[in-house]
Amino acid sequence: MTQQPATVTPLSKEMQDCVQACMTCHSVCEETMSSCLQMGGQAQMQIMRAVMDCAEMTRMCADMMMRRSPLSAEMCAMCARACDMCAEACMSMPDDAQMMRCAEACRRCAEMCRSMSAATM
Repeated sequence: MTQQPATVTPLSKEMQDCVQACMTCHSVCEETMSSCLQMGGQAQMQIMRAVMDCAEMTRMCADMMMRRSPLSAEMCAMCARACDMCAEACMSMPDDAQMMRCAEACRRCAEMCRSMSAATM
């Protein structure tokens, strides 16, 4: 008698959208880090910390949702907070197109993660 493999319930549309928002935000944050490094300067250090935290948090949040971690809701709440902080830091350089792109990706991700943190996963 062979054992049937366990079937994995597909992620909900909302969770898929949140994972995608996290991955997009992660990519934009990575690009923004590269941009900050090219600019240099002490003022960028605070922005870099926020961008680095956000990049790590969004990647981890997406990973946890995809593996259906029981900690996903809490992670989404923390991720939303990191994204809010990053968006605020990026907004300190409104003339920089990359910073504005990052702030927008962070805002979208924060909104999606807040929604997921309130949902039953």
